[in-house]
Amino acid sequence: MNHAPPPARLGFLYPGHAAEDDYPLMGSMVQPPAEVTLIHTEFLEDAHTVEALSEMGSVGRLSQGAEALAGSEIESVMWTSTSASFVLGLEGIRQQIDALEKLLGVPASTTAMAFARAVKTIDAKRVAIAATYPKDVAQRFREFLQHFDIEVVHLASRGIITAAEVGTLGKDEVINFALANTREDADALLIPDTALHSAAWLTDLEQATGKPVLTANQVSFWEALRLCGKLTPQSGLGHLFEEAP
Repeated sequence: MNHAPPPARLGFLYPGHAAEDDYPLMGSMVQPPAEVTLIHTEFLEDAHTVEALSEMGSVGRLSQGAEALAGSEIESVMWTSTSASFVLGLEGIRQQIDALEKLLGVPASTTAMAFARAVKTIDAKRVAIAATYPKDVAQRFREFLQHFDIEVVHLASRGIITAAEVGTLGKDEVINFALANTREDADALLIPDTALHSAAWLTDLEQATGKPVLTANQVSFWEALRLCGKLTPQSGLGHLFEEAP
């Protein structure tokens, strides 16, 4: 008699309000469905600037959010901001992860680290990036990926300042943005910004571009499952989820 594995219990710390509904959606798309607990973290300013992102991703802000997850029986926790992890560099990310693991006693990671792992998992050597951020912030994502010997062959920045505005972009705009920045010499397209909706359109994005597409919310959810040992092949969530871990 086969017993279905118990559902994964995943915790997400998400700054503000933009595309957080991607997480319960992905929770319902995997088999068995995952239990998603999402906490909105606070910050001083909704802006894709290095200063604002550094405050947003500070250990103090993450610790505040983590307190709301204490006792929730989650099996892993993610800081789901790409930019408010990579702007702090590898040492800053290590501090974020250490703080969350100490506070909650479960494995932790960040969206930036999830991107690095996901790129390696699909064996992409060269990538194109379609970033919604301003140019200086997008450039820091390129620098972050270079630590992992990931070559960036194309980097586009849409120059949107606030996460709230990014969250209003619809399916056609996101697919057109992806298409405009797909490159023949790239093994995959990266779309970093957890404020951008993508979960419902992952199959459409890959069909349109003809490439594996990695989006911020997708890699965050994948990493959360991987951390708690409950990552299994799934359909409908892009190339990344189709491979056995």
